[in-house]
Amino acid sequence: MRRAGAARREILPDPKYGSRIVAKFVNMMMYGGKKSTAERIMYEAMGAMEDRAKQDALKLFKSAVDNCKPAVEVKSRRVGGSTYQVPVEVRPDRRTALSMRWLIGASRRRAEKSMAERLAGELLDAANNRGTAVKKREDTHKMAEANKAFAHYRQGVRALPLVATETRRGGPQPRPPSSLE
Repeated sequence: MRRAGAARREILPDPKYGSRIVAKFVNMMMYGGKKSTAERIMYEAMGAMEDRAKQDALKLFKSAVDNCKPAVEVKSRRVGGSTYQVPVEVRPDRRTALSMRWLIGASRRRAEKSMAERLAGELLDAANNRGTAVKKREDTHKMAEANKAFAHYRQGVRALPLVATETRRGGPQPRPPSSLE
């Protein structure tokens, strides 16, 4: 039997916007415990977004994260020696985590000079439903759609029930049933 999972830690809201989602994003973007550097990059990016779009940066950020959230993803499931990509729904907390991870990854791969510029560009693109992170979500949905035929494997592989039979020595001997369910 498994032990109880680790308790969820409460994330404190970030100092500037008072938003937990911004604080989580900063934590995910941080390298080597350099939180002040990550915060500086985030706040510069938010400022750049506000200047470019002439809208509230927090609203833009939230819409960017929402536009990248996947509804379904595929998980590998082994059934009888072959592996199937089974589409499964994504839990709400995982949706947000994947969205943020994709936004950060896409930002890091962009061509602009500073990370703040890259992040601002990717967040603006995502808020307008374009960009690499949104494409990643679309690809994930396409993959799930293509493998919709394997959705019936979602519950996992059920073990075949063993049926007891008598042996010559008199003890019960487990054997698989003659017909499959």
